[in-house]
Amino acid sequence: MMAELLPKRKTPLVGGHEGTGVVVAKGELVTDLEVGDHAGIKWLNGSCLTSLLRNINNILSGYNVDGTFQQYAIAKAAHITRIPTGCSLEDVCPILCTGLTVYKGLKESGVRPGQYVAIVGAGSGLGCFALQYAKAMGIHSIAIDTGSGKSQTCTDLGAVAFIDFEKSPDIDGDIRAAVPDGLGPHAIIMLATHEELFEHASKYVRSHGSVVYIGIQDHVHLEAPILDTAVRMVGIGGSNVGNRQDAAEAVELFRLGLIKAPHKLIGLSQLQDVYDLTLKDEFMGRLSEDRCQYKHPFKCVEPPGWSP
Repeated sequence: MMAELLPKRKTPLVGGHEGTGVVVAKGELVTDLEVGDHAGIKWLNGSCLTSLLRNINNILSGYNVDGTFQQYAIAKAAHITRIPTGCSLEDVCPILCTGLTVYKGLKESGVRPGQYVAIVGAGSGLGCFALQYAKAMGIHSIAIDTGSGKSQTCTDLGAVAFIDFEKSPDIDGDIRAAVPDGLGPHAIIMLATHEELFEHASKYVRSHGSVVYIGIQDHVHLEAPILDTAVRMVGIGGSNVGNRQDAAEAVELFRLGLIKAPHKLIGLSQLQDVYDLTLKDEFMGRLSEDRCQYKHPFKCVEPPGWSP
């Protein structure tokens, strides 16, 4: 099913779907970017703006065009994200996918300042950004996850409550009770695909609330009682990354110092090691790659004989 929703994958392929760097060349028709500007490349690298029902004509970084795991990458100028000069390129890099994805999901949920959102999978990489963006937007967040140390991490990132779904005897009731009026959160952001939480989200969101699915896993299916969902007017939907305006807004909140992106800077030669750790479920956190391997990350020098 996923293959039907995405363009045909390019092979061979350079991976990488988020990256930041310095513009070293531009096309003659590009007027709003200059050599030396800081810019970011996102998953959505280009679009035809005509495919309303499917995304088969989209240009996707690291999927059907070469991505950012290289010293020099090409991107459509219209889809480049401008990076403010004061932002560290390696620090802001995760905002272009992880941060953008959860920020867009929060917007799609319709949750407003002063209201409550439950974030399922709050201790994950996506979740850590979702908690920060919720706080920056004036939204109270309830963190739902399991595992040692995640409660403290989520609280430090702004969660007003943490619920361990493995230890809770009544997960639906505990989530509803985490909101002062006991009616449940105004929105739920589903980042993890734990089956019980994923399939029964409509049971613990409040009436007139919304459930937004972001986490993707083929074998997990959505179940919602039609009568209860209709009578309580619960909205159910999905969110997929974000557009150019969403990216600019997400970066702006980062620029204002409201979002932190802890990471470890590695060399491109270490990429396979990271994949191996990820497959073994032994890696947590975010990495920014230094594609250049020079003293100053991301400020690539021109190769011999190269000119814009």
